[in-house]
Amino acid sequence: MSQKNRDSLLMGIHSVESALSRVPQQVLGITIAQECRNPRVLELAEKARETGITVVTEARAVVDRRCEEQRHQDVIADFDPANTGTEKDLGRLLKTIEGAPLVLILDGVQDPHNFGACLRTAEAAGVHLVVVPKDRSVGLTPVARRSASGAAEVLPILFVTNLARVLRQLKEHGIWLAGTADSSGQELYQADLSGPLGLVMGSEGKGMRRLTSELCDFHLRIPMQGSVSSLNVSVATGVCLYEVLRQRAGQ
Repeated sequence: MSQKNRDSLLMGIHSVESALSRVPQQVLGITIAQECRNPRVLELAEKARETGITVVTEARAVVDRRCEEQRHQDVIADFDPANTGTEKDLGRLLKTIEGAPLVLILDGVQDPHNFGACLRTAEAAGVHLVVVPKDRSVGLTPVARRSASGAAEVLPILFVTNLARVLRQLKEHGIWLAGTADSSGQELYQADLSGPLGLVMGSEGKGMRRLTSELCDFHLRIPMQGSVSSLNVSVATGVCLYEVLRQRAGQ
């Protein structure tokens, strides 16, 4: 399966159900396994037919091959990822944001579960836009989409070829860039995160790249009380985003 086809295939009940409920116009077709007896899957198929979406049945072995043996719960959907774009879409998307923009920048998250979990939290916390380097990200694989629990189908996500250039463009639009770094002298809860903000999270293990870090307006760290030196990137993203949400709610 090509990368493009992988990134536009939804697998599993939750992913397909979320897309049908929230962006049915982007669901191109649904396939269910002939052997399926799960009432939830059969209900999804009926809902899709009522919406005018084509539903076909295939032997489970055929569905397995399309999914490269990944877990699919007998239902998959071909999906038009209209919510994704490139850096040329940045200006247009920023113009649609009401209030102070909140942008999440993921500088090279490689694990699909982490990537999906970051997207799930971002959508829940009210992030307006996610920016990801095209060549340093796992991409919207089926595993990432499943981990995102529907967020990957609705969040505006830009896959950019030059992250540094996009960071400069965000700054030109009045968005302050806050990078996360364990070495920062400023704790998360000491920083003012209530204004236009781009939260920059680094990759697993290595953190932000040097140029990415240099382009940040300030750095912050999550205070750690135990013996563990750092948090999983998806957990750290959640902690930071909900501090932003808390501060904005208090305005």
